[in-house]
Amino acid sequence: MSTAMPFAAGTTLLSDVTAAVEAAGVILRERYTPHARGVSLSGIVEEIDANDEAVLEVLREPLLRARPGSQWAEDELAGGALPAGEWWVVDPAEGNINHVHGMPDWAVTATLVRDNRPALTVVHLPLTGDTYTAVADGGAHLDGRPLTVSAKTDLGAALVGTGQAKPGEDKDTFRRIGESVAALLTDGLVVRVSVPATMQLIHVAAGRMDAFWQFSDVRSGLVAGALLAAEAGGVVTDLAGEPWTTGSRDFLAAAPGVHAAALDVLASIV
Repeated sequence: MSTAMPFAAGTTLLSDVTAAVEAAGVILRERYTPHARGVSLSGIVEEIDANDEAVLEVLREPLLRARPGSQWAEDELAGGALPAGEWWVVDPAEGNINHVHGMPDWAVTATLVRDNRPALTVVHLPLTGDTYTAVADGGAHLDGRPLTVSAKTDLGAALVGTGQAKPGEDKDTFRRIGESVAALLTDGLVVRVSVPATMQLIHVAAGRMDAFWQFSDVRSGLVAGALLAAEAGGVVTDLAGEPWTTGSRDFLAAAPGVHAAALDVLASIV
């Protein structure tokens, strides 16, 4: 996922972005409760929207200021290619549904995308204080320590995962998810099905999981983890085996030793 950003420049920017994302994480943590909030669908949506608004209020301007000339991708559930140039793809509460249900799997993410390839990312987990970072061609790190993907070479020993990208996916996508889970339950060791994507992808980057796939192009759930996994030594493609970009229709990030085998299984599910 090479870009034109010099690593020295990326390091300065990374510090600014990390500070902004961690400050936003304080807001999201203050809003967290260990019990579920909202009973009706409308109540849940209100809680989700309130989280987004509170975090964006402290996150948007610092990010735009940190990279003059950059633009903001407004719809966090949007997919497909972005116009040329640099764009901030941000999820103010990645795993928002978990947050409002009192579960711990949520984060704040900010990724600078240049010409449809992620160039820099920060993922902060406010409950643990962990911060995952990556700069294109500069490696992936957890709190400054280098990350490396799994060394496994046997899909039959692999812990893999998937999940839906958003509520209301079409029935064909749900069918493909179900068929892929059944296939990997047969060919893999264990399959995790959970949300959000970023929380599984940080495990791929850290070598704790071996592969993650998704039948979706929702950018905000994939760009951060895609860069982290790639910079940690993983292989990131679409399900045709082509290099992944934000314009790709589907997604696979895996350790090099199991990528081809996982791709063979998933490519047959159409």
